[in-house]
Amino acid sequence: MAGFSDIVIDEETVAAARSGDSAALGRVYDRCSAATFSLIRRLVRREAVAEDLLQETFADVIEHIGTFEGRAPLPMWIRSIAVRRSLMYLRSPWHRSLEWLEARPDIEPSAPGEAAVLEHRSDLEQALMTLPAMARAVVWLHDVEGYTHGEIAEGLGRTASFSKSQLSRAHERLRQALEADSPRAEEATACTPISTS
Repeated sequence: MAGFSDIVIDEETVAAARSGDSAALGRVYDRCSAATFSLIRRLVRREAVAEDLLQETFADVIEHIGTFEGRAPLPMWIRSIAVRRSLMYLRSPWHRSLEWLEARPDIEPSAPGEAAVLEHRSDLEQALMTLPAMARAVVWLHDVEGYTHGEIAEGLGRTASFSKSQLSRAHERLRQALEADSPRAEEATACTPISTS
């Protein structure tokens, strides 16, 4: 799937969308919704929540597109709205009260309406999805989306040192998970005699 930087929306469509043209807004949604959903899903993990946040993101886009100044491409502006919405959800008391439901992921991030479970997931993606929501969000935003610790901290209502410590701990957990799941680790475990003493 294309990332936000790969999505091209022509100037005429952007101008028409900014003036409130519903067909142009529909084209913007069609081009950006899959990448937006995938990003949100990786941050919040639960599909139903991601679908709600996708709708809230595009409601914000429709409401505020008249203020879009074009300093960055429109898809990147939409990405920033999606991230802000996702981080607001992650720091909400509602999310914290439901965090225990997220012990393991049930499905791979996908576009709305598609079959949710994909046969082949990478080890890294599986390990990433086992992290707690806050740690997963920090890893994804910093390592994949390129956000700074300051930007992440602002979105989470925390300090940059909080973001840095979350990233460091998450990297260690990912490293341990990937080492534990590697074939060499399994072979070493299989060859190690069990002590009977």
